[in-house]
Amino acid sequence: MSDQPTAPRFEPLRPASRAASKTKRRNKARGTEAELALRRQLWSLGLRYRLHAKDLPGKPDIVFRRQRLAVFVDGDFWHGRDWEARRRKLAAGHNAQYWLDKIGYNRARDRRNTEQLEVAGWRVIRLWETDVKQAPRRAAEIVQAALSQG
Repeated sequence: MSDQPTAPRFEPLRPASRAASKTKRRNKARGTEAELALRRQLWSLGLRYRLHAKDLPGKPDIVFRRQRLAVFVDGDFWHGRDWEARRRKLAAGHNAQYWLDKIGYNRARDRRNTEQLEVAGWRVIRLWETDVKQAPRRAAEIVQAALSQG
């Protein structure tokens, strides 16, 4: 039996509304707007990479194998950006305990994946989706700088 925690399950709960349910279903795990913007900028800088490496913890969004650099573009909601403020807002909403548990689980999983990658000799960059969307060139330059240091 694994000592890994299991993700919270939504089955016994009801969505707040059809619209909320539809919105959550449309969220993508891969090929998000932020991820695509970052990839375009990396490509324009002449940087070549691999996508969603299934053999690495967390399946990083962008991988530079030779330099052992893993890049994640974390969604603000799902990965708990500004967690204290978000936690207060979620606590007052529909299915509050589920969302608190779910995003708390995601944050803990992100920490575990980062730690596992670092122990294996990888460097990890985590970028927030809003930051990438607002300044994709700046996000790409952060990656470029890490590559030049490694």
